[in-house]
Amino acid sequence: MEMLTLREIAQKLGTVCPVDAEITEISTDTRKLPEGCLFLALRGKKFDGHHFVRQALESGAVAAVTDVQIENLPCLVVKDTGKALLAIANLYRNKFNIPIVAVTGSVGKTTTKELIACVLSEKYNTLKTEANLNNEIGMPKTLLNLTSQHGAAVLEMGMNHFGEISNMTNSAEPTIAVITNIGFSHVENLGSQEGIKKAKLEILEGMKADAPLVTNADDKLLCTLKSELSRPVYTFSTQGNPADVSAEDIKEENGVTTFTICHDGKKSLAVLPAVGEHNVKNALAAYLVGTLAGMNEQEILCGLAKYQPTGMRQNIMEKNGQIIIADCYNASPDSMQAGLNVLGNYLADGRKIAVLGDMLELGKMSETLHSRVGEMVKNAGIDMLFCYGTESRKIAEHAGEKVQIFCTDSPEILTQKLRETVQEGDVLLFKASHGMHLENIITNLYGA
Repeated sequence: MEMLTLREIAQKLGTVCPVDAEITEISTDTRKLPEGCLFLALRGKKFDGHHFVRQALESGAVAAVTDVQIENLPCLVVKDTGKALLAIANLYRNKFNIPIVAVTGSVGKTTTKELIACVLSEKYNTLKTEANLNNEIGMPKTLLNLTSQHGAAVLEMGMNHFGEISNMTNSAEPTIAVITNIGFSHVENLGSQEGIKKAKLEILEGMKADAPLVTNADDKLLCTLKSELSRPVYTFSTQGNPADVSAEDIKEENGVTTFTICHDGKKSLAVLPAVGEHNVKNALAAYLVGTLAGMNEQEILCGLAKYQPTGMRQNIMEKNGQIIIADCYNASPDSMQAGLNVLGNYLADGRKIAVLGDMLELGKMSETLHSRVGEMVKNAGIDMLFCYGTESRKIAEHAGEKVQIFCTDSPEILTQKLRETVQEGDVLLFKASHGMHLENIITNLYGA
């Protein structure tokens, strides 16, 4: 973090500056308090940073941001310290005149963020959201990691409720926004897909009127934005819909996808070290961001070729002569379909086995949407289905008679049954919401 003065922070927050000081870091953790630090006391459901203000100041913080005055301590008193963090990040962000890309969507936003970062890194030293720091605390903390050495930033913005993306985008003031798609994630809180669309479109609120939006021409709720919005809208498609950039001749082999990018009357071969049409869409979004950020085609294609899936998001690996497609971070009908497509299209010597767990946070639509995934299984060309959890039994009920099915609510029984069943040459997809912890099943079966 570059230096801010406590006085300019106080002015941004509309409060009194208790002391003159230079601030070189904003911290919410008393375990990380370097010299020149401003401690920000957050309140959460299970913690209250105000309990640690005195300790923070004794440990070297020069002052604290609080929502109450603490006697005899230098405090910048505000109504809401969470909103103060977003405001300080906004103050800091405006010291940088660089491309700042904000990414949201129901499915694929993390992969798209990573692809964009790969692309932009071919030209710029690029800051990106790490891990799952995509909320109203993690996003401003990412912004505060900008330095004079950075030439671009890619920020992921997730949400559970209305207003969250609005708060983040007004803090970040993106120069480019990406909306990957509108699915069913968090429909329990947002009511409908139209509600989800409304929440995702909040991303435009912090942007200038002429700042571009990149979005999906294949999504029925997003394909009309080009005519609905007054700002520039750039679209991508893998399904032949009218778009600014599209993909043809998509071919998958050994965990790598090749495809032809069609843009401005030109065709170029792209290589992506990932599989699935959904990842081609994500790559097209990254391609468009690269062009908008002033990059040439060769730089963009090199960036796409350097992408590597990591963690629990469609990470493909070989264990004990079997291919494991580990996709355990989240789940929705759209991402289930994408995972099943990858499994169905995978060239396998043995059987194709789907291990599917519950999709969470679907509310009243849970039964309907799990049943819909069962219909997807019926047409996916797989051999065996293992369902884990109470909701996933609806998947089994609609998966048809051609697929061998096993259901359980017990992780121990699931692990044992898989251990007895899988053979060399089999390909296994593990897919569920993160709360089902299917990654533990993989670890129990194959080790770390």
